[in-house]
Amino acid sequence: MIPTQQIRDRVRALMPAARADLAALVAIRSIADPLQAPPAECERAAVWVRDAFIAAGITDTTLVRTSDGSDAVLGHHPAPAGAPTVLLYCHYDIQPLGDLALWDSEPLTLTDRDGRWYGRGAADCKGNLVMHLTALRALAADGPLPVGVRIVAEGSEETGGGGLEDLVAKRPELFAADLIVIADSGNVAVGEPTLTTTLRGIANVDVRVETLRGEVHSGMFGGAAPDALAALISMLASLRDANGDTTIDGLEAAQGWDGVTYPESRFRADAGVLDGVALTGSGEVAEMVWARPALTVLGIDCPSVLGSAAAVQPNAEARLNLRVPPGMDPVAAQDALAAHLLAHTPWGARLTIEREPVGRPFQARVDGPGYAVLTQALADAFGRPVVTSGQGGSIPLCTALATAHPEAEIALIGVEEPSCAIHAPNESVDPGEIERCAVAETLLLTRLGQQPG
Repeated sequence: MIPTQQIRDRVRALMPAARADLAALVAIRSIADPLQAPPAECERAAVWVRDAFIAAGITDTTLVRTSDGSDAVLGHHPAPAGAPTVLLYCHYDIQPLGDLALWDSEPLTLTDRDGRWYGRGAADCKGNLVMHLTALRALAADGPLPVGVRIVAEGSEETGGGGLEDLVAKRPELFAADLIVIADSGNVAVGEPTLTTTLRGIANVDVRVETLRGEVHSGMFGGAAPDALAALISMLASLRDANGDTTIDGLEAAQGWDGVTYPESRFRADAGVLDGVALTGSGEVAEMVWARPALTVLGIDCPSVLGSAAAVQPNAEARLNLRVPPGMDPVAAQDALAAHLLAHTPWGARLTIEREPVGRPFQARVDGPGYAVLTQALADAFGRPVVTSGQGGSIPLCTALATAHPEAEIALIGVEEPSCAIHAPNESVDPGEIERCAVAETLLLTRLGQQPG
């Protein structure tokens, strides 16, 4: 068995190359939305990823166009006789840049600051992609790979196009593996190795309220004319109680959590909660963000304050984000949300509800041999015991893979600890997380190759 320190030294020597990789990737504006970035940028990223994995030893790597128009990067190195196959997942597409004025440095230029690397996608998920590359390079010094390896790099994860899930359903053989490592998660804190064991699903709806044929003067008609914006506000207010608990009729919202705790002080710092502002919900933080349904208003279409007229509004729209915990059917939850909105629509206002495709929640099976090897590899790489956590976000691919390959173990790890501020301005990654996770993955692949067949 290769000594852990030897692997640690190899990975550390590869960190300058890892930074160069991440800088090259961050420079590509791979937003999988043609309204926000040229499609050629995603195509350029896909080619870069394909070529990088080929150079790292997965020579049978190619691009596969999916049903949503994105390119998945798929690679395969067959397993030696008796050895297992490990699938390494990541995605190369990124969130939009947002308001550039809120960034302290150019979001498409990887920037060193205060011991971290800043840039859009530095953590989510290009940092995880670089972690995979670094681990494979560390293994290359020992000759042929000791296990089978499949590479899956998605091109539309952030937009939820569903292309890769469709491909899993149509071509499950391309994803066959004994252990599937989903690198789109992270540790509960820098340096604290974490396995994410649950994911909430998603059941979004768009709602439109209409009450009048057009705007009318608030002085002449206000008071009797039904205000669509006020109706919408009333409906949205019914979705949470005074404590901030989600209150959708017929939807349970009191689930518990038995994994690692999420201290309130850490959560307040991670989320940037202002001093004096209370957290919402009557449960512990871990219960609220990992185990219970949560309703968030993502956006409202109505007149802006600047330039608004003295008029009663004839219509208003909102996009609602419903996160669904493991054990809850997202279709049933979406049905409950729609029924609740209808029941709480005031004044007979006309309501239109458009449903987005649902994403199912996920709960990992943690008693398999791959999990045991991965848990020890993480502990050895980080020098401390592994904890388990949930994740409030959704990765629909996990459920698709579990359906296509129910015998496979699925594990979620990665570099995206809370300080990364993924999806927000000034996204960053701690390079030590990339290094330690790459060490853990190298140990995992090495040790799995030494297991009895």
